[in-house]
Amino acid sequence: MARHLITSALPYINGIKHLGNMVGSMLPADVYSRYLRQRGHDVLYICATDEHGTPAELAAKEQGLPVAEFCGQAHDAQKAVYEGFELAFDHFGRSSSAQNAELTQHFARRLNENGFIEERAIRQVYSPADGRFLPDRYVEGTCPHCGYDKARGDQCENCTRVLDPTDLINPRSAISGSTELEVRETKHLFLLQSKLQVEVEEWIARTAGEWPQLASSIARKWLTEGLHDRAITRDLDWGVPVPADTWPELAAEGKVFYVWFDAPIEYIGSTKEWSDQSPADRDWKSWWYEADDVRYTQFMAKDNVPFHSVMFPATEMGVREPWKKVDYLKSFNWLTYYGGKFSTSQKRGIFTDAALEILPADYWRYFLIANAPESDDSSFTWEHFAATVNKDLADTLGNFVNRVLSFSRKRFGDDVPAGKEAGEAEAKLGTEIAALLAEYEAQMEALQFRKAASALRALWSAGNSYLEEKAPWLEIKTDPEAAALTLRTAMNLIHLYAVVSEPFIPASSKAMRGAFALADDTATWVTAEQAAALDTVPAGTAFTVPPVLFAKITEEDLESYRERFGGAPE
Repeated sequence: MARHLITSALPYINGIKHLGNMVGSMLPADVYSRYLRQRGHDVLYICATDEHGTPAELAAKEQGLPVAEFCGQAHDAQKAVYEGFELAFDHFGRSSSAQNAELTQHFARRLNENGFIEERAIRQVYSPADGRFLPDRYVEGTCPHCGYDKARGDQCENCTRVLDPTDLINPRSAISGSTELEVRETKHLFLLQSKLQVEVEEWIARTAGEWPQLASSIARKWLTEGLHDRAITRDLDWGVPVPADTWPELAAEGKVFYVWFDAPIEYIGSTKEWSDQSPADRDWKSWWYEADDVRYTQFMAKDNVPFHSVMFPATEMGVREPWKKVDYLKSFNWLTYYGGKFSTSQKRGIFTDAALEILPADYWRYFLIANAPESDDSSFTWEHFAATVNKDLADTLGNFVNRVLSFSRKRFGDDVPAGKEAGEAEAKLGTEIAALLAEYEAQMEALQFRKAASALRALWSAGNSYLEEKAPWLEIKTDPEAAALTLRTAMNLIHLYAVVSEPFIPASSKAMRGAFALADDTATWVTAEQAAALDTVPAGTAFTVPPVLFAKITEEDLESYRERFGGAPE
């Protein structure tokens, strides 16, 4: 089987993330990783907190903590939330790690040796009120392209255009709010992306053809506009230091690397963190260096695409070493909150820790993937969320599991009943299930998550249709053996659902699978033949009725949620 390297965009350290961040990167990466593992592939899923740059310093300042201490606490808090969502990272690292610093400095030295870094004197925003130069994110103002009045000096959150602080209209200090800003001269390192334009274009032409249109169009748009040389150092107290052995003057001034230079390198750094935990068993370099047998898939929202599709590949090319570049970049549009943007900085929308306080992770996992913003933005509303949970999870899947197991225990005891041999109805069902499973697999292989959720839902619905057609509650009155066959077949469907639903709803899948006391239940997936036969759970197998898998969301629940989080933005 193939080796699959999976990374999702690194969540910023400045606070717990919202649902839009979850569905735009980490959750679909987890679903895909779980699926690939179940199909027998060698998978490494890597992520980390992005801890450098202005957001970390500003958030630490707001809490009155040293930035290193703040980042340590925030990393642990984020990690706990992701564990609550059952995100099965192989490693969740930190961009402030020694491994990332070592690799970032290595990349910078190699780029310099190859003529792709240049030291330049530039004019930069200086705040007399703060007594310091202001890095890009320390400057806020109005975007010159779309008019958004809370744009940052590196990028507009609204239109995603990359900016320089001096581009902003009516700029102000993010530290003090002072508008009395000056422009002074200082020195920084520049990555000469313009010299790598042709190489990146050729690589995109070879690679991006199978990417989602969203990702490939953003990459090509950047290339059409032309790659510009970009400053890769900043005046900050927190970050990967510029190495003194290569740039002594800048190191003496305390320059650190730009967060968007070191953050993508942390994918490699986090892999090395993972490997260093057990060096005898793990080889980080085999996943990244001369890794021709590895398929590398990245997951991210559209605002991160430019850096991962152009800037980081250009960096990798410039070092003139065989580092693994992305094969498939899965990008997502925005998940909105009643049509308005989720925003960590403005605390608008539902945040992941609050979501887990309300309902178990599987409710959120299923809803978010079933409504993933793949082809366009999608909107979260409490009404849509409740309708999806109640119809798909509570009625279609949960009710099927409960009524089959409860009715069988009531009529036949605590073992799977034998009944008649499978007949025409069961053969028809098996053929249908095998076809639906093939459709589900095809959509998962294609990373079409909404379509995969639809195929999974169709699998669940097929069981309900079979149950309604056979009606064991009527069969039991005239032909108990026929009713036993129906229930045995339905129990095999429950086990099949437990196996194939695991990427979406791992906790519920575990509960379904655990209902059956199978002596050797090691199956990781279901073959077409097994799906057609529906005989994995034989007669005589002991079973229990698990607690209700999914409780319906009531109007009273919705009222309390709307009261806590608000409904449509005014």
